[in-house]
Parts: sequence; C-alpha cells; structure tokens
Amino acid sequence: MKPSDTQPLLEKLLAERILVIDGAMGTMIQQLGLSEEDFRGERFRDHPQDLKGDNDLLSLTQPAVIEGIHRAFLDAGADVIETNTFNSTRVSQADYRLEDHVYEINLAAAQLAAKVAREVTAEDSARPRFVAGSMGPTSKTLSMSRDVEHPERRDVTFVQMKDAYAEQARGLIDGGADILLPETTFDTLNLKAAIFAIEEVFQEKGVRLPVILSVTFTQAGSNRTLSGQTLEAFWISVAHARPLAVAINCAVGATEMRPYVEELSTIAPVFTACYPNAGLPNAMGEFDERPEDTAAILGDFAARGWVNLVGGCCGTTPDHIREIAAAVRGVAPR
Repeated sequence: MKPSDTQPLLEKLLAERILVIDGAMGTMIQQLGLSEEDFRGERFRDHPQDLKGDNDLLSLTQPAVIEGIHRAFLDAGADVIETNTFNSTRVSQADYRLEDHVYEINLAAAQLAAKVAREVTAEDSARPRFVAGSMGPTSKTLSMSRDVEHPERRDVTFVQMKDAYAEQARGLIDGGADILLPETTFDTLNLKAAIFAIEEVFQEKGVRLPVILSVTFTQAGSNRTLSGQTLEAFWISVAHARPLAVAINCAVGATEMRPYVEELSTIAPVFTACYPNAGLPNAMGEFDERPEDTAAILGDFAARGWVNLVGGCCGTTPDHIREIAAAVRGVAPR
C-alpha cells in the first residue's frame, strides 16, 4: 500500500510548529441567510423534500459560496481546511432523500476545498495548505437504543454504518482530500465503523492517507462521551488505528475543554489537537465568545505544551481563526 506523500510532510510540520485548522462551516453558511431556492439550485428545483439546512448540498448547488468560505479561513491563517461534508453519509442524507447523491457530494466538496487550498499554496509555496475530509458522527448511534423498552434495538447496523463511511471516504479521496477526519465522536462504536471503513477503502485503492480522530464531550465536567467512555477509554479503543493525531472538538468551549486537553496530552503518543466551540451556547443556541477570548485560552494551551493543532468548531469565524493563529504563532508545539 502506497502511503500518501502528505503523511511525512505533516509529521514534519507538526513537529516544527503548531498548525491551525479552520472554523465553523455551518456558522458561516447560516450567516448568509440562504433560501430554500438557494439550497435547491436549478438541479434540485423539483426535489420532493425540503432541502434548506442541508449545508453539504451547497457544494453542488452553490459551489462559489463554499469556495468563498474556504478562502476566508485560509486568508485568516488556517493551514488545514475541512471539506463541507460533515453530514455527507447515506445515513445522514436520508433525512433529505439524497442518499444516491452521497458520493457526488463528497467528491465535489473535496474538489472545491482542494482547488482553493492549491491556489493559496501556489501563492505562498513555503506554507503548504491541506484539506481534511470531514466525516461527522451521523445522527444515529450504534451503542444505544432510542427505545428504553427494547434496549437491543438499533436504528442502523454496524455494517450499514461502515458501508456509509466507506462510500464517503471514496468520494473524499477521489476528490483530493489530504487527510481523513472522523470528528465529533459521541459514540466510539460509530467511530470504530468509520475506522473499519477507512481501512477497507485504503486497501481497495492501494493508498493510505493521514487520519485524525476527534472526540467530543457533550457535558462539561462529565469526563465521559455520550456513550459513556472516559477520555482514556476512548483513546485505548481507537489507538490501534495509528492516527496521525487525536483531537477533541465541539460540544463545549475552550474553557470547559481544558482538563480534557491536558489529559489527552499526557496519554496519547501521537500529535494532539483541539478545536472548541466559541464558548457555550446561549439561550438562543448561539455562540458569543469573542475571537480574542477563544484565542487567549488556546494560546495558553499552546504555551503549556499540550497541542500540535488548534482551531475552531461551532460559532467560530475567520476572525476567531485569525486571532488563534496569532496566539500560537512562534509557540513550540507539543
């Protein structure tokens, strides 16, 4: 199996300096106030299901919008941008009756991100930019039942989840992603299915890309994922995948993420990352933390030697990424 040329380059860069990942694609899209017609475009004008809110579809119907968001984050200082594919699995796209378009969505999203990343790299070849294929957790869980009367019931099987992730991985790889990033893991068994799928596709294509695995904690102070694992148990469960890096993202803000990031830096013998939300959501579900406040906390994490890669999740904008990049510039990586 041929390893990607990206792996040694990323290993070198992560050992030299703290890299920066982009902010929230969803936040940027929401700020645009797009209509149902914008989401549909001409191609899906007669689709029988409402499509507003299916942000991933915009890679097909509004590619210029997605390109613009990618470029804004790169201009703000991001070294890594994520594809617009957080919900681009057959499992998640079933909500919009777009299951048969999943491969195409992933392919197009990766191609868009790769195009912008290559253009920006060409403008400053001394600083390469990378594309991470975003693979979200889906809306289903393999570890738990939604029916308390029938705890054995599941909405999806392991094989179905694995096959859905494999389809997504094929599109991302074919579209030019440099990294695969299963993220926002609330159920480690879902992530195990993603890892299985990724390995299957690597074998199928005869190539291996760097992989970053990212977990989320849904309640500050609980020290457990939604499916009940501690951070250490999570890492032990996925260490066999030999990821380039392991990360914590989403759910809580950087302040609440502090003990998790510190612990992760002590238990994981790989590069570590964190990309928190812009604080905790307010009563309206929005994120109010100012860019300079998020950056100050992540800058402290960097100064303490806890991280190799930082960035933002829900609520973070190019302004957040610009401040975060400035806060970690010149700070030695973990």
